[in-house]
Amino acid sequence: MNAIPDDIRSVQFAFCKHSKGRRLVTCAFLACMATILQAAGGFLPGIGYMISPFATLPILIGAMFALRMGVLSYSLTTLLLLILVPSELFIFPFTTGLLGIGIGAAFSLFNKKSSIIVTGASFLTVGIMSLLYLFHYPVLGPVLSGSFSFRASVGIFLFSFFYSWIWVEIGLFFFIKLKSIFA
Repeated sequence: MNAIPDDIRSVQFAFCKHSKGRRLVTCAFLACMATILQAAGGFLPGIGYMISPFATLPILIGAMFALRMGVLSYSLTTLLLLILVPSELFIFPFTTGLLGIGIGAAFSLFNKKSSIIVTGASFLTVGIMSLLYLFHYPVLGPVLSGSFSFRASVGIFLFSFFYSWIWVEIGLFFFIKLKSIFA
């Protein structure tokens, strides 16, 4: 797979030069957006479940600009969900948010899309498997039992790989669109 554009590094460097206040406001805005998108599943049954996966995007964008901002947005979103929609508290930190942090961190560490996709897929796989096997939370519904299965784990990783690939492409698209605003 092809390399990540060099302008991502330059935008990250330029973003870190902004005032602390501007970075904090951006972080809070991204956390609010992630909270609203994640909470859609609880407030709008049905269509809200199709909206809630997009909570990955604000965390991913924040982590792409600065890993510290992504982690702060992730933590703030988790706290906001604790207050507003506690039922989403298991899903966001282990799936949607963790994927955003994993891909965002990979953008800072790697130059190849394949490495970024595998890192994101690994984060998501660990999150899903933690929910399934450690906390016995039926994140995938009645499809899988609470006992470990190698076939199910491979299936979860393959799904996570494909899903991570989609989010890397979405993240790059939005990052390129937003770079002029934040740089």
